[in-house]
Order: sequence, then structure tokens, then C-alpha cells
Amino acid sequence: MVLIAKKRVYDVEIPVIGQTVQVLSSNPENLVGRTIKIDLTRALKGKNIDASVIIRKEGDKFFGEFFYIRLLPSFIRRMIRKSVSYIEDSFTAQSKDGNIIIKPYLLARKRVYRSVRKALRDRAKEVIIEYIKNRTNDDVFFSILSGNLQKEIAVDLKKIYPLALSEIRVAKLKK
Repeated sequence: MVLIAKKRVYDVEIPVIGQTVQVLSSNPENLVGRTIKIDLTRALKGKNIDASVIIRKEGDKFFGEFFYIRLLPSFIRRMIRKSVSYIEDSFTAQSKDGNIIIKPYLLARKRVYRSVRKALRDRAKEVIIEYIKNRTNDDVFFSILSGNLQKEIAVDLKKIYPLALSEIRVAKLKK
């Protein structure tokens, strides 16, 4: 006869977005280190974002820490138009807690020269690295979700060329 362990619901608090998620597990020790995928589309008013959270235990409570945020390709496809230039990049930025892989996505209003795209890409990288270097990982993920980092990029890059869209396509903790 095989005994099946009864599963219980455990609350995992995610302080960055202020939500509590319920997770099923037979043993609470199995939850530590487990990942949860969260769809933040409704929370962010239609901006299709997928997030992955890793569960940590402090005392008798479970907390979720972001380690991956991704803007879904369907959102990007919806934003892009004909005869418009887009700028992508990928680099690692140092925060107080560790390294974060950042992939910004910039959309110009019209088609622009390659030199303008390169200037936008380089300046965006400088702004993001400067913004991240004196913040913790949780602060960085919160600023991406709230749009503060994207707003700062757009305001700074407006001097080079006005953008239709500036987003962080991927933000991922580097192990």
C-alpha cells in the first residue's frame, strides 16, 4: 500500500509587487528554492510581462524574490509599425546585490540613420548602468515594473531623438 502525502496551501509573499501567492506543497521545506511563474499583465494595465520568482524562507514565512522579468513578444509586435526603426541591446549591469542582465528595447518614431541608432543604444546603456549601480536587485525590478527606469531612459534619450517606446525587454539576475 502506497501512502500519498497530503498537500497543503502555503502563502508566499512577494514584497516587490505587494501580492501574496498561494502554493501547494506536501512539505514546506520543498518550497525553498522553487520557482513560480507569474503573469503581471492585469497588474500593469495591459503591458504583457512574465515574471519568475524564487522562494526564500525567513523565519516561518516564505518570501518571493524576482530573478527574471520578460516583456512578451506579442506586446512588442503590437507596438511596432511599418517604417519605424527599433534599437535592441544586451549587457550586464552591476547592482549592489549582484549582476543583472538587461535587454532594453527602444522604438523610434520614424526610420533613423544607423549613427543615430548607435548613439541611442550607447546612451541608453550608460543611463541604465548609472541607474542600477547604486540600487538593490529588488529596487531595480520594482523600478522596471513601475516604469520609472523606462521613463528616465526616454527623457534622457529625447535629446538625441524622440522615442515612441522605451522598454526593458528582459531583466534577469546573473548567477
